[in-house]
Amino acid sequence: MTEQELAGMIWNIKKITIKLNCFFLRSRKQSLTSLFIPLTVVVLSLAGVTSCAKNKNYISEEGLIWNTSFHVTYKGPESLRDSVLKILEEVGSSLSVFDKNSLVSKINDTVALPVDNHFMRVYQISRRVCEQSNGMFDPTLSPLITAWGFGPGHKASADTARVDSILQFVGLRKTNLSSDGTLVKEDPRIQFNFSAVAKGYACDAVGDMLLHKGVEDWLVEIGGEVATHGKGPRGDWTISVDRPVFSPDKVVHESQCIIKLSGNAVATSGNYRNLMQTEGGYYGHTISPASGRPVQTDVISATVVAPTCAEADAYATACMAMGSRGAKRIADACPVSMMLVLADSTLWISPGFPMAR
Repeated sequence: MTEQELAGMIWNIKKITIKLNCFFLRSRKQSLTSLFIPLTVVVLSLAGVTSCAKNKNYISEEGLIWNTSFHVTYKGPESLRDSVLKILEEVGSSLSVFDKNSLVSKINDTVALPVDNHFMRVYQISRRVCEQSNGMFDPTLSPLITAWGFGPGHKASADTARVDSILQFVGLRKTNLSSDGTLVKEDPRIQFNFSAVAKGYACDAVGDMLLHKGVEDWLVEIGGEVATHGKGPRGDWTISVDRPVFSPDKVVHESQCIIKLSGNAVATSGNYRNLMQTEGGYYGHTISPASGRPVQTDVISATVVAPTCAEADAYATACMAMGSRGAKRIADACPVSMMLVLADSTLWISPGFPMAR
């Protein structure tokens, strides 16, 4: 393989439920991991981080967590895998709705409970994005996500006939985090599902750990959410964003654009995959907090670049639910940049979006 070919390899963002092809350090053999990805995440396929002599200080860690994959690449003298796993376990113990013993699961079963630092930070980010999106980002949609077949078990339930009654106990504004760190709910039936922000937050948490240990150059990817800092082996971290292609039977990968990151994060949300089929057709996984039902706006996919991965993750979800007019207001008012693929196949790109070509 030539130096030019190596330089052409890129981080390639893919959307949910695919086989993950990981071509890691050149000194390793090619490996293929096949797994089922939760319905609200993005999958990333890594290629091109090589172990050439001049890149020998870059270390890559990989594995499975929360039914998805993680990849961490960083420049350092020794492996920090144990530290990475410790952070991921801490975040999962706090925020995973698939863990019945997690903090969020316990909160879902009670009215008030003291929270840890991970829950507190994600709650505060969610509250801010909820307010900035006029309530269209809301992590208390858990019973509706389950009812429409996108929660644990991935099977629609008869509760879809009770959407209006379920909405009575949906709403982040019906909860409060007290000064002593206790999460209080107005109704015990209010339940949290942080799937639209937790993986992004976990990327940030791993990144914070690396910075604390003096590591300045890193990329963290969990289930397709990506946070970066410093430089990669060949300069800025280079990422390809998928073009949205509707294909209910298979995953189609076509690059929409290339972006470069250094010190910021990216997340993509879309309604062109992760579909539920009914006798009347298909519906997507974006649930409107206003109607309680799956919503299809004029935004087919939203790619958001933000200072943190948790923010990018949350804003991308909000853009899908708000439509292009609301998404553009977020781009004007918040420290983010974005690319929207619209239903008429046109692109809307905000100022500052780091498109490379």
